[in-house]
Amino acid sequence: MKYLVEINVMPHKALLDPQGKAVTNGLKSIGLTQIDQVRVGKRITLELEADTAADAEAMAENACKKLLANQVMEYFEIHVAEHA
Repeated sequence: MKYLVEINVMPHKALLDPQGKAVTNGLKSIGLTQIDQVRVGKRITLELEADTAADAEAMAENACKKLLANQVMEYFEIHVAEHA
């Protein structure tokens, strides 16, 4: 069965996010002073074949741990849906 996997990778909340800080400062410089504490991450989508949604999630988790996320500095969230 085909699955669509969406992975969100974000910096750990306890760590400084220099890119988020730069975006926050940029937004304030264009007059959007109400915005604060921007965090910047990445979103990855995968289409994959697996027997079950649990298998698809396990494959995505393995990919995150080995390649897609630096677990020292980032955490990830995985969402799996059937794909037509």
